[in-house]
Amino acid sequence: MWSLETLGRERLSKHFFMREFLYSEIGNFHQVQNIPEDVELTLKVGRAFCTELLDPLHETFGCVTVRSGYRSPALNRFGNENKLNCARNEYPGECHIWDRSATKPIGGASIVIPWFADQYAQGRDWRDLAYWIHDHLPYSEQWYFPKLAAFNLTWEPIARRTISSYITPRGKLLASGAEPDEDQKTRAARYSDFPKYRGMLQPAVPKAWTSKTLAEGP
Repeated sequence: MWSLETLGRERLSKHFFMREFLYSEIGNFHQVQNIPEDVELTLKVGRAFCTELLDPLHETFGCVTVRSGYRSPALNRFGNENKLNCARNEYPGECHIWDRSATKPIGGASIVIPWFADQYAQGRDWRDLAYWIHDHLPYSEQWYFPKLAAFNLTWEPIARRTISSYITPRGKLLASGAEPDEDQKTRAARYSDFPKYRGMLQPAVPKAWTSKTLAEGP
């Protein structure tokens, strides 16, 4: 029997738990519960999204902040009907409803990378990050917003590989199946100062912990 407490404790990947994706400002303010209709599908999609996309971002740039994560069908429908910046439940690119379809699953979240947001605030081009993600991760869609260079990042079993933005230059930077206008060498020059891919040092985890492990030290 699932409870919200149990659901929140479910680990989606090395660095992320379900609780981080359940918080909703819309749900809290309007008192609409954010409870999955299909818990198992929600967890399956969330694990793929976090393992393939968010973990590599965390291990490269450090903190990844979730601005808007999972939304239940009921919560997302309420947000759309009340013009609260939620797409229609039926919109193919709606990435917040992780349990919408078992045959065409899609999962994602609106996130901010503080390391990049600080540079964006000083005038750095959002495309530097977009191209880094394009060249390193199996994303399906990136969609950028002016505040904090926040962006929707999505996962699908068959990735569409599209990039769009509300930041200048606005519109679709990369259509599904297309190649970027800039070649890989030019793109790489944009992010040559970025941290090494998955290069952030993580504390080692012993294969098995015992009091002897502590006594022996490193």
